[in-house]
Formats: sequence, C-alpha cells, structure tokens
Amino acid sequence: MKYTHTNLVARDWRRLADFYIKVFDCIPVPPERDLSGEWLDKAVTMHGAHIRGVHLRLPGHGDAGPTLEVFQYDEKMEAETPAPNRPGYGHIAFAVDDVEATKEAVISMGGGLVGDVVNVELPGVGRLEFAYMRDPEGNIIEIQKLWG
Repeated sequence: MKYTHTNLVARDWRRLADFYIKVFDCIPVPPERDLSGEWLDKAVTMHGAHIRGVHLRLPGHGDAGPTLEVFQYDEKMEAETPAPNRPGYGHIAFAVDDVEATKEAVISMGGGLVGDVVNVELPGVGRLEFAYMRDPEGNIIEIQKLWG
C-alpha cells in the first residue's frame, strides 16, 4: 500500500497552485487536468461535472512522492472557513528551515496567520517551533521546525 495524493478543491486552481509552488517548492506533475464526461459524473455524483487543475509533487519525497492535487470545479459550492477544531481534514503540514521566513512568504503570497508562532518543548520529541497559517483560499497549513 502507498499513499498517493491529497485533493484540495480550489476557487482559482492556478493561483492556489502558484502559491504552493512558490512558497513550499512544490513541483507541477504534468499533464494539467481538464476532466469531464459521464465517468466523472458517476464518480462525483454530479451532472455535467468539469474539473481543471494540476498535481503538485510535495517536497522531500523525490520523484515518486505524494502529490497535492489542486482541482477546480466549474460548479462550486461555498464552504465554511476551515477551523483547527472542525471535524474532517484539518490541515497539511510542511517542515521548514525557517518558520519566520516561511510565515512572511505565506503572507506575501496572499495567505495569513491563524494564531501566533509558538515555541514549545514536547517531552520525548524536542523543541518545536510552529504556526498555523492560511493559504490564499483559507485552507489551514502548519509550518514547523523541530529542534531535536
């Protein structure tokens, strides 16, 4: 068994993919997707579904590592703003070399801070510096550095 990808439904897939490419060094995995047809309608239980987007190779796992699948549907439903304690998928996390510099990069690319940057000593783990942030569409990202 092997983990392959996580899907992120975007309002603007190109803008969101650009954010993950520039801030987190994700790499586009061709081809870009432009999907529709009866097979897709059956899979997503929608009539006339049309999806566009791209897979982004996540950093640190090589050419066969998992991807972030950034897809945009022509027909969108609005959703509640993600919250750290809302049931369901909560966030994705990136280990970074410099939490403060990454925080600034996220903000400069249209993201934002959820809470404060925190430094904590976790017994049996080490010192962890981290922050919860939002990408430009409000999805939660954790940036972290473990000082083993």
